Amino acid sequence: MTERPRPDEYAENFESYVQLVPEGDLLETLKQQIKETASLLNSLSEKDGEYRYAPNKWSLKEVLGHMADTEWIMNYRMLCIARGETVSLPGYDDELYVKAAAFNDHSLTDLIQHYTSIRQATVSLLNTLSYDVLKRRGAANNEEVTARALAFIIAGHELHHRNIIKDRYLK
Repeated sequence: MTERPRPDEYAENFESYVQLVPEGDLLETLKQQIKETASLLNSLSEKDGEYRYAPNKWSLKEVLGHMADTEWIMNYRMLCIARGETVSLPGYDDELYVKAAAFNDHSLTDLIQHYTSIRQATVSLLNTLSYDVLKRRGAANNEEVTARALAFIIAGHELHHRNIIKDRYLK
């Protein structure tokens, strides 16, 4: 999948994520991303995973957990829209999800493995969706979106948070 979604395929608040995704085959980008993200995180200690760059900010483990939760949700939305769902899919409050998940109670290694498995599921799902299916429109959080746009949002969301990890957690 190399054709980028048009701005009318997703809500404006996702524009920055879509723009972060490099040109080229999205499936290859998704596969490469997980290698890069896992490599970056595998070198860190448990103590590093608990680091917060400022008071009331998420720990590195919570950022990784948020990335995983968001990818699960975007995958669910992509599957529903690809299958023709016509009901608007619910939004979610990422702050509440992170608080409820207790990611800091898990090892960094387990969270990395969990995230890697979700990304593998993303790639697997995308491998089953045809070009026509990826262009299907649905709604999530009362905003119109295509299945294709959700795939790009997934990739851009990871890049966004990887950049934050590099800039604010690993300096």
